[in-house]
Amino acid sequence: MTENLNNVAPMEDFDWAAYAEGDSYSKESKEKLTESYDNTLNKINDKEVVTGTVTSMNKREVVVNIGYKSDGVVSMNEFRYNPNLKVGDEVEVYIESQEDKKGQLILSHKKARASRSWDRVNAALENNEVINGYIKCRTKGGMIVDVFGIEAFLPGSQIDVKPIRDYDIFVDKTMEFKVVKINPEYKNVVVSHKALIEEELEQQKKEIISKLEKGQVLEGVVKNITSYGVFVDLGGVDGLVHITDLSWGRIQHPDEVVKLDDKINVVILDFDNEKKRIALGLKQLTPHPWDSLSETLKVGDIVKGKVVVIADYGAFVEIAPGVEGLIHVSEMSWTQHLHSAQDFMSVGEEVEAVILTLDRDERKMSLGIKQLKPDPWEDIEQKYPVGSTHTATVRNFTNFGAFVEIEDGVEGLIHISDLSWTKKIKHPSEVTEIGAPIEVQVLDIDKENRRLSLGHKQLEENPWDVFETIFTVGSIHEGTIIEMLDKGAVVSLPYGVEGFATPKHLVKEDNSQAQMDEKLEFKVIEFNKDAKRIIVSHSRIHEDLADDSRKKGNNKRTGGRKEGGNETAAAIPAMERTTLGDIEELAALKEKLDSQKIEALNKKVKQEEAAKEAKAAEAKAEEVKTKTEEVKAGTPEVAETKAEVKAEETTSEESKAENKAETEKPETDKE
Repeated sequence: MTENLNNVAPMEDFDWAAYAEGDSYSKESKEKLTESYDNTLNKINDKEVVTGTVTSMNKREVVVNIGYKSDGVVSMNEFRYNPNLKVGDEVEVYIESQEDKKGQLILSHKKARASRSWDRVNAALENNEVINGYIKCRTKGGMIVDVFGIEAFLPGSQIDVKPIRDYDIFVDKTMEFKVVKINPEYKNVVVSHKALIEEELEQQKKEIISKLEKGQVLEGVVKNITSYGVFVDLGGVDGLVHITDLSWGRIQHPDEVVKLDDKINVVILDFDNEKKRIALGLKQLTPHPWDSLSETLKVGDIVKGKVVVIADYGAFVEIAPGVEGLIHVSEMSWTQHLHSAQDFMSVGEEVEAVILTLDRDERKMSLGIKQLKPDPWEDIEQKYPVGSTHTATVRNFTNFGAFVEIEDGVEGLIHISDLSWTKKIKHPSEVTEIGAPIEVQVLDIDKENRRLSLGHKQLEENPWDVFETIFTVGSIHEGTIIEMLDKGAVVSLPYGVEGFATPKHLVKEDNSQAQMDEKLEFKVIEFNKDAKRIIVSHSRIHEDLADDSRKKGNNKRTGGRKEGGNETAAAIPAMERTTLGDIEELAALKEKLDSQKIEALNKKVKQEEAAKEAKAAEAKAEEVKTKTEEVKAGTPEVAETKAEVKAEETTSEESKAENKAETEKPETDKE
């Protein structure tokens, strides 16, 4: 061995210092070795996506080799979407950091998928590609699916062609999906599993529909129940049984007849090849109830049934399953007062009715229940003879009167003019109210038209026989103005009587107009018992007083003239006795005669003016008379107009009387 060592030539460039420190490599060798090692490693950068190979895996972690000096570890949760992952599979990873504090390579498969996910999702939508997704959890209205690292939404209606009752059974499952919608702005992706199934079923539907025929009976399974009908699965294609085709009788909801998952036989009523719609029927498999209706059933028979439907116009009564009749509201009671069907019966109530009409061909029947009771109008003349008194109930008001009901089916009208003897009623509500009792007397009976004419005031004696002796023309009474109208005022007089005064008869002594609620004295200038009208005047009272004062003044002046005439007559003999010697007495006599002539002349002028006024008054009275003939009687306004005309005629007559008195005065003066 020593010989071998002696044969070794010494190294000229041997670094004994490095050898002493324990480093046996030279600087150049070390650089060459480092360079050759670096060439065996991949050059990587942080924040980039690279492809690696799965080298090992367990339930918690997956080890990935990306060709770096160390392997990276990725959580198994990031591979939940791919349950078939195995050693040797290539996966994309995102380099978060080449080494952490412990020198470990930090990788993320989730981020790698997310960085390229939008490109893949868009490509899947454009190419109609089928992709895998992992259902992470349930949410409102559907599920959250992990697709390429993106959380996509799977609506509940897009999970399967059949309604899903339990969404939780799909959580943590990997399924195939199709991308149906992408919203880049909000980063929303919608996927569908149903679309894959529908493609398969579409071909099946075409085959099934091509073999369908109307009237064909098929077996199906109740797939869904709605308020308007039942969807039945016929083995890959759905048909609808409308609620009206489930049963011959009326039902409120389809679940009264069928339940979910029931197997039922249905008949094909109609189908549409283009719209892929199939109309089915269930009741058509059983005979129509009208066909089994008893042949002995006829009009006039009494039947029993149950109220199934109520409307405002009437009620439908089922007398047998699928056989119904209508009771119109007018056939529920003899009363003519308007009612709703709900006032007489309710749904589910058992009733008896009489068959009014029966049409087996049209399968229609009308019923009535009022016919079970006697018609109150049959013996109306015996029960409610003319002049009899009864208590009725007020049912309705109109402008011309009140409709009252004496008993069910017996109604009558109280005309507005038959409510009160004394008051002028403008609306029945001034006397009574709806629903209140009222005493009435039968005035007239129209049995054919079922009408009664009733009166309320006839229960009392006609007070106008007594009023005729109290409110005589010219009598004065205290009254209160209770209503102001355009053509005058209504005056409340004693004993509850009302009178009417035109505007010119409301002028007070100071020429002011009487006002509402003012209490004054009124003079009766017209009393009409038949028309129940009293015309009064306040201004006539002070006008009459003024006329009396003027007449008294005229009488005094007339008396003075007579005395003056006697003095003149006496003076003439005196002058004869004195033979006209007394000049002063003659002058006084002459002056007195001159004054008498002047006064007579003034009276003549007044008489001519009075004659002209009388002619004008006559012309006006003639005009008013013409207008009166044109006006029809029967309304308060007409009565007021007549009163005004009568008052004007009275004024004209008084003017004539005054003119006549004035005309006669000169004759008295001459005497």
